[in-house]
Amino acid sequence: MKRYLFNFYLAIEGINANKLRSFLTALGIIFGVAAVIAMLAIGSGAKQAILEQMKLIGTNNIVLTAKMSGQGGEDEEGQSEEGAAVGNQKEKKPFSPGLTLEDLHALESILPDIESVSPEIVLPTNVIQSAQLQKAKCIGVNNHFFDLNQLRLESGEYFHQTHLEGGKPVCIIGKNIQLKFFKDENPIGKQIKCGNTWLRVIGVLQKRQASKESLDNLGIRDYNSDVYVPVTTSLLRFKNRARMGKNRFARNNRGNNSEVENYHQLDRAVIRVGNSKQMKATAAVMARILKRRHNNIIDFEIEVPELLLEQEQKTQDTFNLVLAVIAGISLLVGGIGIMNIMLASVLERIKEIGVRRSLGANRQDIILQFLFEAVIISLLGGVIGVALGILSAKAIASSADIPTVVSAWSIILSFGVAATIGLIFGLFPARKAAMQDPIKALRSD
Repeated sequence: MKRYLFNFYLAIEGINANKLRSFLTALGIIFGVAAVIAMLAIGSGAKQAILEQMKLIGTNNIVLTAKMSGQGGEDEEGQSEEGAAVGNQKEKKPFSPGLTLEDLHALESILPDIESVSPEIVLPTNVIQSAQLQKAKCIGVNNHFFDLNQLRLESGEYFHQTHLEGGKPVCIIGKNIQLKFFKDENPIGKQIKCGNTWLRVIGVLQKRQASKESLDNLGIRDYNSDVYVPVTTSLLRFKNRARMGKNRFARNNRGNNSEVENYHQLDRAVIRVGNSKQMKATAAVMARILKRRHNNIIDFEIEVPELLLEQEQKTQDTFNLVLAVIAGISLLVGGIGIMNIMLASVLERIKEIGVRRSLGANRQDIILQFLFEAVIISLLGGVIGVALGILSAKAIASSADIPTVVSAWSIILSFGVAATIGLIFGLFPARKAAMQDPIKALRSD
């Protein structure tokens, strides 16, 4: 052990005697380690952002959205029904009832793998309470909505079956609505007015933390600023767009370029499927069922957000791998630099090697001395590189608005790689120094 410690001290003295050269030797390791940590931080931040988005949309969900663009009557091949008519003869467009609750009931009865269905009716409105007014959205939902979107109550209760069946004037409010209208009091049991309808507050949702970027990317609302009512209450007490009227019949005779009033009873529905392996197949069958119910008019859109995010994650993993390879090349260049400088150091210190050998040092002692020097330089470069990498990750996050996460394993990995590089690339110069003939070494100038 004393022999190892003695060689270690000699290595430190050699580094102190050549500080500038040692620092320049460590520069490759410094920038290589900093690059590895910064690249891994960017990759980890992107992965965490994707996981947060997956939490927002839930798992095994299929999103069904009402669209107005399909009113022209396109079939699966994108050819219009009118285009299929012979000559220039004008034909009346097929009539689509739009997306309705009956569509969801039909899907539940036909597709056995559906676990739950959450319809949504979005109605912009004015919320009034205690002489205060705020624009908000009144959302018609059922209790599955809160479960699928992982929304939990802070106080109060969810809708009862009597609320859902009878169209009772009750509501659950988001946290921002509570802070606006009931800042210093308990809102449970209080009245709040949405449009022309007074509602009794029966629950308050916990605040959902989500960045504006995540909400925009996923096309979802800020759940904290909405008022939620039973879906039947929305249809009975607010507006039922599926109700027959003159506007409903008139839209069948309007041109493709005319502005069409929203005729969908539902704006959106989220459907949870039990078996994640059947997501694509279930979505395909849903599209065929809805197309048949809507008289071959594709006025809806079906998305599987989880599959889209998984594809995005695969792309991000590939990008992270490319970044890691680039950073690894930087470390490799740093290791080659260490080997080159150490080889030059051997040539400069041949006489020192001859003196040590003449005083009793064997080849193993010479190998240890130069190997210790290479490893110490690599570790010092690793320490500086870690600090530089963390600062770089923070600078990237603040300047480029890119999420970065510096993990402990990336720091440990960088240290391990730095030490390994010092060991591997320092071994050849150390062996070259040990193989010097001590007599010839003493004769050299």
